[in-house]
Amino acid sequence: MGWPLAVSAGLIERRSRALVAALWPLTIGHLLAIFVVILPFALLIALVGWQQRIQIGASLLVIGFGIFRFVNRRHPRTLARIGPTQLGLWSFAVAIAHGAGLMLVPIYLGLCRAADLGNGHEAVGALINANLTMAVMVSVIHSVAMVAAGGFLAWLVYRYLGLRFVSRSWFNLEATWAFSLMLVGGISLAISLVSRY
Repeated sequence: MGWPLAVSAGLIERRSRALVAALWPLTIGHLLAIFVVILPFALLIALVGWQQRIQIGASLLVIGFGIFRFVNRRHPRTLARIGPTQLGLWSFAVAIAHGAGLMLVPIYLGLCRAADLGNGHEAVGALINANLTMAVMVSVIHSVAMVAAGGFLAWLVYRYLGLRFVSRSWFNLEATWAFSLMLVGGISLAISLVSRY
């Protein structure tokens, strides 16, 4: 969701270069947020004896975070005025708060069974479980793809729709996102508990 800030940077400076320049700190912040969350889990996976407890804990963490986001859905309007130099820190903080690394945890911890995965998720799971370097590369590719898609969307809004559209049609998907976290966490918890018996 950093693309609105890239639009804001472009609109504030009235240059498309400002929009493109804003994408770099957003990428770095998002990537660091993934690393901060995924690397501890990468180290924890070595504790095979604790794997199921970790799976249950991760599921409960995702459910709890979804409940927190559902209760606290407010999206501050002052964020549109963040300057390009502060975007990296903003991207890091919001990606941590929104669970950027948490979405990779179920795949990394094996909460998703091979029968339940599509080809893409199965491939990502195999790559992540190969070794730590591969897990880092998967995270880098994810961040680059996310920023490329968001950057293109930001450029389209900046170029063709502008400030009037953004200010009048601001949408808030927090409730949908929170519900999806709770649902995925609940499914992961159910799978972990069923596989226990």
